[in-house]
Amino acid sequence: MNDIDIEKEIQEKGLNAPRVPLDNLHAKIKEVEIVKHVSVSGQVLRWAVLTMENGFAVTGSPSCSVSCENDDVELGEKIAIKNAENEVWALEGYALKQKLYEQPST
Repeated sequence: MNDIDIEKEIQEKGLNAPRVPLDNLHAKIKEVEIVKHVSVSGQVLRWAVLTMENGFAVTGSPSCSVSCENDDVELGEKIAIKNAENEVWALEGYALKQKLYEQPST
């Protein structure tokens, strides 16, 4: 199940309490850079550097092709971006929880 499928299911179930929707997460990403490294053993690693709207940069775990023959640029970049987005989820979740905590109780 991918993020779009999960978002669809959330909508279908009417789960509308405060959360970080996928569209909001993507809207905060202002730039994506890919950093590629080939190790001495031939492994190809790619990191995605996501620069957020406030200027904060986030990376995740790299994508990794153990054999350079299996390296696929498009797939490696997608995996690297997804890994970095997973780091952003945690940060955005924390920021939302802090905001809710700071709101006065009604």
